[in-house]
Amino acid sequence: MTTKQVIFKLGTEEYGMDISLVSGIENYTKVVPIPNAPAHIIGILNLRGDVIPVYSLRKKFRMEEITMTAATQLLVTNCKGVLIGYKVDSVVEILEMDESQIRKIPPIVKCDETSYAKGVAESKGQLVVLLDIENILSEQEREAVKEFSEATNHSDEQKG
Repeated sequence: MTTKQVIFKLGTEEYGMDISLVSGIENYTKVVPIPNAPAHIIGILNLRGDVIPVYSLRKKFRMEEITMTAATQLLVTNCKGVLIGYKVDSVVEILEMDESQIRKIPPIVKCDETSYAKGVAESKGQLVVLLDIENILSEQEREAVKEFSEATNHSDEQKG
């Protein structure tokens, strides 16, 4: 059995996200910062009429934020009813891989803080950590983001 992964970079490291869970790959533009937003949310943007939160994987992975470049993109997903854009440094490729190429994360690395790591694969001599988008956000973060999204979209409907 094969899987297709969107391979993207954060710094020099490569990560993968199952393409079947990605509803769009968008250029990173017009993100409006929101004070007191949930942790790791860097702002919101209007994507074809939907106001969606933008989540920083760099913050989640305790990496320093960098200035946006022309390569910065958003991976838009709908996870458990929450539309969210994940900011990434760049999208490298869409890679089809056989599931036999995917290895489990070593048990010593597995913990609540790394529950988002679904597996690891090798691509072009580099290890790629495959992410489980359902576990990137903790349950508490997911609820906070969902409430944040509903409140943001609801206030827009009242204005319109």
